[in-house]
Amino acid sequence: MNQKRVALVTGSTSGIGLAIAKRFIEDGFTIVFHSKSSVETGEQLAQFYPDAAYIRADLSDQKQARDLIAEVLSRYGGLDILVNNAGITKSIPHKDLQAATPEIWREIHEVNVIAPWTLITEAEAALRESSCEEYSSCIINITSHAGIRPKGASIPYAVSKASLNHVTKLLAVSLAPAIRVNAIAPGLVETPMSKGWVAARKLWQERSPMKRGAQPEDIAQIALMLIQSNYLTGEIIIADGGLNLT
Repeated sequence: MNQKRVALVTGSTSGIGLAIAKRFIEDGFTIVFHSKSSVETGEQLAQFYPDAAYIRADLSDQKQARDLIAEVLSRYGGLDILVNNAGITKSIPHKDLQAATPEIWREIHEVNVIAPWTLITEAEAALRESSCEEYSSCIINITSHAGIRPKGASIPYAVSKASLNHVTKLLAVSLAPAIRVNAIAPGLVETPMSKGWVAARKLWQERSPMKRGAQPEDIAQIALMLIQSNYLTGEIIIADGGLNLT
């Protein structure tokens, strides 16, 4: 059985997820990398870091989500940290109600809300078992400032993140004290996905007190703090460089 604490970070072959995984590795965790499609990158990461693993799973398929947790437990015999970072979005103007079809609502909700719920429910017993007086087990949900303010790439996306924020608070009560549950709600983060977001970058440069979007490492630092705290639970930490203040 693996002696180091084990963390599963979904969507961890690039961007925020990769930064969190690397930061956790620096702090001594064994990491399970995950993605839906970037298999080669995931396998390279698993080979590079000692004791790491890579598991592919399409989280829109709830069986694959359940199998993801089962494989982690089969390989390592336990799980200490679950970071629900993987998610999807659609860019739809908020005023274009017809474009936000029921199919898009279902697709986004399946990955952004139901999949994290499935992973949590499948991992609950293992997380409870690994929790101890020295350190409680942890769940971190990566949501969005769009789940707090009326912003975001689309209304279905924003609502999905608002749902995950509320799930975070509900589970923080239900799973305490053995399992702490918190969320990080980033604004603009400089990742490959946001490379072409010229208007958003201009907004952060002009209006946010920090005059920039976040780097993935900024979010990873918050995630590590939440793991190390051993007290905080039910918090939704807005990480938008103070844009919400303006």
